[in-house]
Amino acid sequence: MEMEFRQAWEILVQQILDRRRRGYKIVFTNGCFDIFHAGHVGLLKFCDDVYGLRTSGLVVVGVNSDESIRRLKGNSRPINKFKDRITVLQSCRYVWQTVGFDEDTPDCLIREIKPDTIVKGSEYKNKYVAGAEFIATYGGQVELYDMLPDVSTSLITERIKDGC
Repeated sequence: MEMEFRQAWEILVQQILDRRRRGYKIVFTNGCFDIFHAGHVGLLKFCDDVYGLRTSGLVVVGVNSDESIRRLKGNSRPINKFKDRITVLQSCRYVWQTVGFDEDTPDCLIREIKPDTIVKGSEYKNKYVAGAEFIATYGGQVELYDMLPDVSTSLITERIKDGC
């Protein structure tokens, strides 16, 4: 899978260079997106509303590989396979491009695409945000989105287990 991701990264970098020449800014967010829910839609809409197409920006979503999710969340995850998660994200009108990564964090991917802004959920306040230090070196910024309360993949899977 690594080679497939590397090729996708290279194509994406070329697309980004072309768009930057035309004045676009790149907004990046990432995650597992295992069970796509209203919290994910809110995050992506925030990226687009504030930094996306309406303001000459493009939203790029980094997606953890299946192997990466297993390392981070255990063998019971992911629920949905990588290709299915990518398909769902690509259908979202707020997303310009999706790209996978196999590492535990998207640090390497962020160094390749050099986004102008990284958006993460507000649960990252006062926590490490992958790529934050790197993008600060060229004037990039991190923005936090106030996630919807009581909406997460973990809560959804718990409700399913409880039969609710």
